[in-house]
Amino acid sequence: MEDRWNCIMRELQAEPAGKGELSGLACVVKDVYDIAGHRSGAGNPDWLAESAPAQDHAAALRRLLAAGARLIGAAHTDELMFGLNGENAHYGTPVNPGAPGRIPGGSSSGSAVAVASGLADFALGTDTAGSTRVPAAYCGLYGMRPSHGAVPMSGVVPLAPSFDTVGWLARDARTLLQVGGALLGEPDKPQRSLGGFGFHRILIAEDAWALADAAAREALTPMLNLIRDTTLRHETLTVAPEGLPVWMQAFRTIQGYEIWQAHGQWITSSSPRFAPDVAARFAWASTVPADDAQTQRIVAQEVREYMTDLLGDDGLLIVPTAPGAAPPLGLAGEAVEERRMRTMRLGCIAGLPGLPQITLPAAALDGCPLGLSIIAGPHCDMRLLAWAEHFARNAATTIGTG
Repeated sequence: MEDRWNCIMRELQAEPAGKGELSGLACVVKDVYDIAGHRSGAGNPDWLAESAPAQDHAAALRRLLAAGARLIGAAHTDELMFGLNGENAHYGTPVNPGAPGRIPGGSSSGSAVAVASGLADFALGTDTAGSTRVPAAYCGLYGMRPSHGAVPMSGVVPLAPSFDTVGWLARDARTLLQVGGALLGEPDKPQRSLGGFGFHRILIAEDAWALADAAAREALTPMLNLIRDTTLRHETLTVAPEGLPVWMQAFRTIQGYEIWQAHGQWITSSSPRFAPDVAARFAWASTVPADDAQTQRIVAQEVREYMTDLLGDDGLLIVPTAPGAAPPLGLAGEAVEERRMRTMRLGCIAGLPGLPQITLPAAALDGCPLGLSIIAGPHCDMRLLAWAEHFARNAATTIGTG
């Protein structure tokens, strides 16, 4: 394998364990998944040095191999998955094939770049605050964050278990659907008999769209209109009555507390080498009181109930995946933090209530990819994937003949 994009941490092989919808497809997994006989590095050399070889594959990887996929490598990640940019001080930054000179997005940076470059047919990442959705958008890919708990996380390095999910990326919606069938344990049945795959309402979140750059909103509008026109029932609304900053604060507080519970003991005892920005985030996580996290769990439960009622099993919520195109490499300072906060506010719309979200490559801005996201009600994952595959084919025909 010629890795000209610095996306592969280790080349390795795991052959298919069966035959199925993924036969003939090659994949990589983020370097946080257990691979039998190998050590996970989680984006940090000290973690790698202290890791022991895994006794078995992670549960998600076993499902892929059983469906006929072939594993060809472990992909780079931000340190302990605690980032959204894809820049790693120890191993460098994977090169974004869709936007050279710009970040690939993280923390599933290597997974996204391996797929975008053609090295792999699809890849596994993880998604807690947007770590599959954001790199998919920045690299011009399809990306899926499933309902929380829909795919087992056993054998995967945790970040914040209340929000951690297995995520996956592909260059086309058909492959994304096939991977979903293998991971979710459901057959590939598009369920056309439901009409619109059971989705009859399109909701456009104006408070989410306000977080996007003006140029990005304009570029995404044609795809938004195509989605809106898939049903006669559509409306614009404020998705977060309390304000998305309130939702993000709940998400961030619970996430920070759980991150320190997951990794604080190792950080304290091993004093690992972190990049300054990563070290600062872990230092902040160490200060989050348990009482604050518990208070915000009440908010999270209220949001879950509200979003479940809002979407039901027939609604789709449309939001930008990120505020705009991938930022240039090496940015620092207040602008980076402001962009991170806007990105997290978009990510928490599905992340806080644990909903499935798919991002589609929807437009380009200054030659760089832009992603558009569709969020469905809890455990509507396979119908959402089938809807997206059907929509992508129809959109390609419409755009090609329009």
